[in-house]
Amino acid sequence: MTYLCFMKKNTKQKIITAAIKLFNKQGFAAVTLYEIASSIEMTRGNLTYHYKTKDKLLKAIAEEMWDKMMVERNKSKQLPSFENLHNEIQLYYRFQKQYAFIFLDNHVLKHPIIKTKFREMTAQTIKDNQSAIAFALSAGNMKPEPFPGIYHNIAFNTWMLTFFWLAQQTIRGTKTKEDGEMLVWSMLLPHFTEKGIKAFIAFFGADYLEKVGKPFEVGIDNFISF
Repeated sequence: MTYLCFMKKNTKQKIITAAIKLFNKQGFAAVTLYEIASSIEMTRGNLTYHYKTKDKLLKAIAEEMWDKMMVERNKSKQLPSFENLHNEIQLYYRFQKQYAFIFLDNHVLKHPIIKTKFREMTAQTIKDNQSAIAFALSAGNMKPEPFPGIYHNIAFNTWMLTFFWLAQQTIRGTKTKEDGEMLVWSMLLPHFTEKGIKAFIAFFGADYLEKVGKPFEVGIDNFISF
């Protein structure tokens, strides 16, 4: 019985892995169960024994992704620090690459299997970003909010930049050289105190600051001619 359970679980994982590969390449709507079965030399009938519909398969893939994400998030320290923010950003990037079809397809994002969970996770991520900013303020690493709403917006924009990083690469048609995490720090660093900058350098290293981006050396003459 144990062996049979193992074989069944192994077959299911094989189907999930093949489906993710095809969905990432062609899109969720374009791939049939027959194509998934054929890619792993299985009959459609055998595949539907495990997953009767694509929605059942999508549910299994989504649950796998949630479970993996929770395991990784739980590895982070509970303190709402910028170290955790760094880890959260890198986590999103890894999962966007692994499950690209979910993050790039608006129809999949709006699918009932995906939508509710992502909304919950988004709300928690924004709240975590707010906690990181609040912790930095209490530790004297960030300056007081210069205008009402700025830090709430940064908490939201940090999530948005991270979540849609893969989508912007697709829209722009290139693997952009900019690192999305650097764009996040570009929003935050101007609000750091001297103490905060020192703490930032202590964690990331002095060279890290040089990777934030190239200096802005574009003159007005590049845009306006008289």
